[in-house]
Amino acid sequence: MPIVVNLDVMLARRKMSSGELAARVGITQANLSILKTGKARAVRFSTLEEICRVLACQPGDILEFRETEESQP
Repeated sequence: MPIVVNLDVMLARRKMSSGELAARVGITQANLSILKTGKARAVRFSTLEEICRVLACQPGDILEFRETEESQP
C-alpha cells in the first residue's frame, strides 16, 4: 500500500506509549495497532484530528504517500 503510517516515529519523538495515545485519543489499543501497522482501510478525520492534537503534529507527520510500481498509472 502506498500510504505509510509513521505513528511509531511520532510516538518516539513525543516519548509517549501506544497505550497512552490510545487512552488520550479515546480509541482501543487494538484499533491503534491496526492503524500503526498500516492494516487500517480507513481512518476517521475526527480520529486523525485527535491524534494530531495529542501529538501536536500535522497529518503529514503521520501519513506519507510512497510511490510504488503498483500505484503508477
